[in-house]
Amino acid sequence: MTEITERIYLFKWFERFWHWSQAVLIILMAITGFEIHGSYNLFGFHTAIDIHVYSAWILIVLWVFTIFWHLTTGEYKHYIPTWKGLTQQILYYMQGIFTGAPHPFHASAKAKHNPLQRIAYLLLKVMMIPLIWASGLLYLFYNDWAAWGLVELGLTLEQVAVVHVLAAFLLLLFLIAHLYLITTGATVLQFTKAMITGWEDVPVEHSKQPKL
Repeated sequence: MTEITERIYLFKWFERFWHWSQAVLIILMAITGFEIHGSYNLFGFHTAIDIHVYSAWILIVLWVFTIFWHLTTGEYKHYIPTWKGLTQQILYYMQGIFTGAPHPFHASAKAKHNPLQRIAYLLLKVMMIPLIWASGLLYLFYNDWAAWGLVELGLTLEQVAVVHVLAAFLLLLFLIAHLYLITTGATVLQFTKAMITGWEDVPVEHSKQPKL
């Protein structure tokens, strides 16, 4: 029996704009970050620093607007963790995804993300992003530490650099995992198309399907 689906408007225009803008900026900062650390020569050291810093400021502004948008629109509710369906989702990623088992979660206007996505995105927003944000700003304003009283606290530039690099690698690992998981829909581009157009085809609830 062919599965009956319906199209729902899942991702609003600002959500898509924020998502793709953030992706481009993070990738650009990763490329320039590796160059700053001497991994290769692409833009040139000083140009790489300028691109990295300007991208960081643009991303910070984008994050501020995005936090405001989430709070004022109620979209933050999609990131509140839930235990419901968490075990099934873990088992699906560990086994079901490799055996062709049906996905235990289907997105809806009331729940855009599965239980594991909620936890991952929440950790991204409350841990990884603030960590890379704070360490990056401390790194950038190192010459002002004395005026801020940070030198007396024993904080060193090396410590901040280690935290910044660690947070950057965590963000990079998140990006890699994210890129992999978006290919695991009914088709390789199912989830990508939804983030481009805003629309996604999801199975109709059993109660809404006509009797055959």
